[in-house]
Parts: sequence; C-alpha cells; structure tokens
Amino acid sequence: MNSEASSARIAAIQMVSGPDVAANLVVAERLIREAVAGGARLVALPEYFGILGNRETDKVDAREAPGSGPIQDFLSGLARSLGIWLVGGSAPMASAIEGRIYNACLVYGPDGALAARYDKIHLFGLDLGAERFSESRTIFPGNRVATVETGVGRVGLSICYDLRFPELYRAMGPVDLIVVPSAFTATTGEAHWEPLLRARAIENQCYVLAPAQGGTHPNGRTTHGHSLAIDPWGRILAQRESGAGVVFADLDRAEVARVRRALPALEHRTLAPVPHFPDLIQEPPA
Repeated sequence: MNSEASSARIAAIQMVSGPDVAANLVVAERLIREAVAGGARLVALPEYFGILGNRETDKVDAREAPGSGPIQDFLSGLARSLGIWLVGGSAPMASAIEGRIYNACLVYGPDGALAARYDKIHLFGLDLGAERFSESRTIFPGNRVATVETGVGRVGLSICYDLRFPELYRAMGPVDLIVVPSAFTATTGEAHWEPLLRARAIENQCYVLAPAQGGTHPNGRTTHGHSLAIDPWGRILAQRESGAGVVFADLDRAEVARVRRALPALEHRTLAPVPHFPDLIQEPPA
C-alpha cells in the first residue's frame, strides 16, 4: 500500500504473557506474523508482552539498557524483516534508581530503527483489600508526552493506567491514532475499560487501538483482555475477549478528517491546556 494512502490496516495483539521472556517472544512473533499476513502495516503489542512475572521484581531483573537487549532486538529485527511499524507495548528499561525501571513503549519503523519511546507517566495504584497494586514500588515515572509520525498517520503513545487521565491525550495535539497497550485487572477492566477507551476516541476524534493482556497468567493474576479497535465516532470496530490472538481494523485518515469537519469539537475548545507536563512533546530519539 502506498504510504500516502488514506487507509491502512492496523492490528492489536492480545497475549497472556508469563515470566519467561524467550517464550513470550515466540508467541508474540507468531501473532505479529499473523497480523502482517492479514495486511497490517502497524502492529501493537500489549503492556508487559515480554514479561509478566511471578513477582513484581521480575521485570526489574529483566531490565534492558537503551539500545541493547532481547526485547529491543526482537522488536527492531521483526519490524525490519517484516517492513512494518511495530509498537512494543511496554518493555522494562533501566533507570538510575535502584530497584525501579521505566515502563517504556518502544516504536520501531520498517527500517528497524527506534522511532519513538514513551515512558509511562501515571503509575497504577489500587487497594481493594484482597487486591492491591502499587507500580511505584518498581517503576519510575516518565514525564514527557510522545507522538510519532508513522506510515499510517500520527500516533499518540500511552500505557494502561494513563487511560484515566484525559489531559495526557489533549497534550498530544491532533493525532490520527492513540495506542493504549494495557494489562488491566479483571476487576477494573470489567467496570471501566470500554467506556474509558470509547471516551478517549470520542473526545479526541481519532482511532484508538488497545492491545491487552487477556487471561489467567502463570502468576495467578487474571487480566481483563477485550483488546479493542475504536473509530473516531466511538464505534467499536473489533475486539477479542480473552486468550491470545489478533484484532484487526482499518484506519482511514479521511474518516478522521470527516468527523472533525462534521463536529468541530476540537476547534470549539475555549479553555487553555493545563500546563501539567514539563515537556509536552518528546521528539524521536536521534
């Protein structure tokens, strides 16, 4: 397909990752190749696709330095060999803080080069008594919004818990697609996943692609799944409830433009953006 064409096929990969990085990458490669065989030019993997450990510290032990490591090599090599845009939902990247990592979304272009990196800003915390999470114990937050120009349009990057913070998406400016790689819990997912995703699509008048973890993992945790593709009007185009698989959708930039012309809500905004982030746009790495 011509890179200037209005329409392009995109795909979200759903996984049920475990603690073994090599085993997870084998599954991821099979599903990515399935997506490409189905015509996808941009493929997005879920949060923690490379490792969802038995302990919270397992991902810290699997951390990689920028530019080197099994997960980064996998993403770069497969993007290059398949000639696609590949969104690595999240990878554990080293930080200067002992015992904590960056949870980073890495985007590789068809040449295999790193085109963008987004470090998860909002860290999940939940206390329902028997069910508790505190990502800040093992993750150091990012502080920059990231967008990237791809062959299918301009893409805004976010990860999981970010979905609850609409100001992040406003700070991206106009984008054609928002990706939300996630590992939502079964509890919060059942209540909030779909309405939040549809809201982000509706208010930003763009496509949303949400690749998720979906199933019961070796550590006993159950993730919500329901990987989704949503159009700029908020309509669900495709979804997968549980288990490993691929969700396809066609992104049409002409449809983004049509919705914004018909209902110019982005032009009708009267409040100035809240200066929440010190740097609003993270430029692609050199």
